[in-house]
Amino acid sequence: MQTDIERVLFDEPAINRRLDALAQQISNDYRDRELTVIAVLTGSLMFMADLLRRIPLPVKLDCLSVVSYHGKAQSSGEVIFKQVALPDVAGRDALILDELLDSGHTLAAIRDKLETANPCSIRVCVLLSKRKQRARDVEPDYVGFEIEDEFVVGCGLDFMEHYRNLPYIGVLRKELLEKSSE
Repeated sequence: MQTDIERVLFDEPAINRRLDALAQQISNDYRDRELTVIAVLTGSLMFMADLLRRIPLPVKLDCLSVVSYHGKAQSSGEVIFKQVALPDVAGRDALILDELLDSGHTLAAIRDKLETANPCSIRVCVLLSKRKQRARDVEPDYVGFEIEDEFVVGCGLDFMEHYRNLPYIGVLRKELLEKSSE
């Protein structure tokens, strides 16, 4: 898999340092409160596990399964919720965790759905935020790293269900993306 990576953007030590800082910020913001974390499946699982182990607060954890890429390199714009019931966030402080903010379609749809359940608050935390014009207006409250508009893998991010287990975040070689669109 390493030969498929054009270059490494963030190595494991850099990611760990940033997760420490994010956890400290979240812990300070939610001090003396219980936090309901909604992890967006499947990509955020590794990010969620690494981040939550660093947060010394009472945490309720739930997951939400949505699809917007449908096996492509770019979001289709159509967000499909793959489960019937939404996580219980009524009267709670909710934190949505996702690995990547790209077009904004997925996070905007999730936020809109969860707001109908009347939470106390909803915030968004992403490992990566692409510097680009978004199709939907989403401003994350917590950002691990800002990146250029490149296709990245590792730390939960995948391409065709591969590379999620890489311990770093790297840019996938363009030839691989081009081959998949043929």
